[in-house]
Amino acid sequence: MVALRLIRLIETHSEEIARTLATRIRTSPRTSQLQKVSESELLSGLQELLLHMSEWLLSKTENDIEQRYHQIAARRASQGIALADSCWAVVMTKEYLWDFIQKEGFLRNPIELYGEMELLALVDQFFDRALCYMAEGYPQTQGSPEIAVSRKKQREFNAAAFVP
Repeated sequence: MVALRLIRLIETHSEEIARTLATRIRTSPRTSQLQKVSESELLSGLQELLLHMSEWLLSKTENDIEQRYHQIAARRASQGIALADSCWAVVMTKEYLWDFIQKEGFLRNPIELYGEMELLALVDQFFDRALCYMAEGYPQTQGSPEIAVSRKKQREFNAAAFVP
């Protein structure tokens, strides 16, 4: 299975990918509140995910994903991190993995292309569910002033993005 070979490539390079992602997440204006999280905590969470990517994509159940991302949401909420920042970190991780897969896939024929498409679909499905479960895990923070400020900042960003 070509997709499995590509997953193993992610797992093999998990440390390098995690370091790059942690740097991007800690320096992005969209995830600025994640600077409250220690670098070692952020890095170890990313490494755990990437090192066990085959399990998360191929053998973990919907319930496993739900539990993990509810836990992450509760942890981030308790750290005073806005839901939007946590969601952007998930999106950034997904996008970086897409780029990595496309750059490192070394596609040579239609079967390998199909394998890459299969893996990208699995990655999409996993991270889409992670986002939804993370959002479900945040309701207890709805009244937080920090969350309200972040929402206002996001609305302003979105409005500015559509101004010609």
